[in-house]
Amino acid sequence: MPSETKTVPDRGELVRAWQECFGSLPPLHLSQFFMARAVEYQAQCRRAGGLPAATRRALDGIAAGRPACDQAINAAKPGSHYVREWNGRTYQVSATKDGFVMNGRTWPSLSAIAQHITGTTWSGPRFFGLTKARGPKG
Repeated sequence: MPSETKTVPDRGELVRAWQECFGSLPPLHLSQFFMARAVEYQAQCRRAGGLPAATRRALDGIAAGRPACDQAINAAKPGSHYVREWNGRTYQVSATKDGFVMNGRTWPSLSAIAQHITGTTWSGPRFFGLTKARGPKG
């Protein structure tokens, strides 16, 4: 498959485009290729609306120093449905505006349900597979 080559605008054009997009000058040693990509991405975000709110929150958490594996993949929205099998039994949970419903009972959090199911303290989002488990450090 042939590689696609794009011509990158000259540095002066890119600096002007960067200032329009970000309201400041680009870092001094930023490559023209990276500036062009960032400016193109910003234009795409303006056209398509940018990242979903849940993704922005997860990225903000990572930027604040929280581990990436602890960021929720799917924020609980009313109508969301979660299923987990534990010790041979299947548990089904629905998110509502008032909490989480399992077997007709409303719970304040997924963690409370996970504790009820397992008998021990669990992260509800992790128990229901909404965060990635940390791998071994190394």
